[in-house]
Amino acid sequence: QNQKTSTIVKQLVAEGNAAELQKYFGSRMEFGTAGLRAAMGAGISHMNDLTIIQTTQGFCRYLEKNFSDLKKRGVVIGFDARAHLSSGGSSKRFARLAANTFISQGIPVYLFSDITPTPFVPYTVTHLKLCAGIMVTASHNPKQDNGYKVYWENGAQIISPHDKGISQAIEENQEPWPQAWDDKLIDSSLLLHDPYATVNKEYFKDIQKQCFHRNINKETNLKFVHTSVHGVGHKFVQLAFKAFDLSPPFAVPEQKDPDPEFPTVKYPNPEEGKGVLTLSFALAEKDGAKIILANDPDADRLAVAEKQESGEWKVFSGNELGALLGWWIFTCWKNHNRDTCAIKDVYMLSSTVSSKILRAIALKEGFHFEETLTGFKWMGNRAKQLMDQGKAVLFAFEEAIGYMCCPAVLDKDGVSAAVITAEMASFLATRNLSLSQQLKAVYDEYGFHITKASYFICHDPKIIQQLFDNLRNFDGKNTYPKSCGRFKVSGIRDLTTGYDSSQPDQKAILPTSKSSQMITFTFANGGVATMRTSGTEPKIKYYSELCAPPGNSDVERLKKELDELVNALEKHFFQPEKNNLQRKTE
Repeated sequence: QNQKTSTIVKQLVAEGNAAELQKYFGSRMEFGTAGLRAAMGAGISHMNDLTIIQTTQGFCRYLEKNFSDLKKRGVVIGFDARAHLSSGGSSKRFARLAANTFISQGIPVYLFSDITPTPFVPYTVTHLKLCAGIMVTASHNPKQDNGYKVYWENGAQIISPHDKGISQAIEENQEPWPQAWDDKLIDSSLLLHDPYATVNKEYFKDIQKQCFHRNINKETNLKFVHTSVHGVGHKFVQLAFKAFDLSPPFAVPEQKDPDPEFPTVKYPNPEEGKGVLTLSFALAEKDGAKIILANDPDADRLAVAEKQESGEWKVFSGNELGALLGWWIFTCWKNHNRDTCAIKDVYMLSSTVSSKILRAIALKEGFHFEETLTGFKWMGNRAKQLMDQGKAVLFAFEEAIGYMCCPAVLDKDGVSAAVITAEMASFLATRNLSLSQQLKAVYDEYGFHITKASYFICHDPKIIQQLFDNLRNFDGKNTYPKSCGRFKVSGIRDLTTGYDSSQPDQKAILPTSKSSQMITFTFANGGVATMRTSGTEPKIKYYSELCAPPGNSDVERLKKELDELVNALEKHFFQPEKNNLQRKTE
């Protein structure tokens, strides 16, 4: 019943444009553990009013099956500022249609009345003890995309088998229910609640438990620039600074207000490097700020840059900021917990493609470190399990600039990460140390961990499949590569097939998934490299790391060795020319 999308379809039918219609209706968007992520537009392969109604109907029936008290507890729904004029789709509209679906079945809905950062949804699930949460966002994807992210009652993103159960229920509930389109009905419903004011108050109260140096924060002369890259983060980071008694950061004026067109950036993703930070650098130079904090558009990720003595700007990688935050959060914990026995219940987590720096810190300091599969759905669920066993999960991170610094949110949170980074920098400034100098001190103490990650773009699933098949049948059937150029392979873990050469029974310990590709190579020189497909973008990613024991401070030699390993990986395993892969460009 959306006039804009139905007009697009009628026009294609009138033109007899079978190819475009095939694109729109050939296959339904797949509902996975990340929920949905696709372009907004007409047809079942896109995000639109109809597919949102169908998805929510399926999710609603699945929740009814799993929770006898769903009508008592309800669900939370949040949304970002994305909108798509040509199809009439927007995050707010989709959120209202989803709310209408639940309310029509007598289920209470806590619908945020305004845009909100993604981490506020899992926070609300936990805080109000709800059955589930939905966040309508496409995070840092291109402007035409949108997404539908789902959280379970434990406050973490769903993992299997829920994705399959929800997907099945969507298939069974495709006919829109009566009044499915009429979202105005919710406004007069007693089942509609707005958690905005409560959550804003309680969230900022909860993150203050991670504030350890209020007096330093009040006095610091350090200046910060913040950009929300046309997303939702501006107001919330300002409030977080206030909660920590820090002077507010300078906001990049051209980027502080939400704008679904993302007019000043090619990609609204601070992970893409300096291009996204151009306006931030200019403002920092003008106002004399030393540190830039950049959130992605739904404020669950954080990038940090610091001005060096040379006048150059250093953008920290996700692994470098992970090392700094891990060191900082553990140091704060240690200073406030004199009981030496307590450390046996302390945990930190990171994903298997992230730097192993937390493992090195844990070994030396005596706390536990665990790695999980890629993505915060795994870290959030594992953190909840540990917390239910009475353990303290201080920190979790992934190299894709995602950080969980506060146990009140079991997902990555760019708001709390931004203010905790600001407090850490303010504290270090009192010791005349920069973030870069402290990072070097962390590596000096726990061993250098040099990492390098990038990706190739490939729009053809057949080529991707072929590339990974080739690695599994490298020297004849069922044989993996024994070397990569001059680098000898000493171990292989394939989490698509479940093979792990380092285990006595050759079976991988981490869960395996046939639906995504992921192979990790360990090399005789101590290097590790993982190749994997992305769940949300047409990319083949790689992650590499060389770890040196404490005391090996020849960083340049380590960097050179890692560069050569990465070059060999690209040349022999990716074969970009042969496979027609497109390199990442700035």
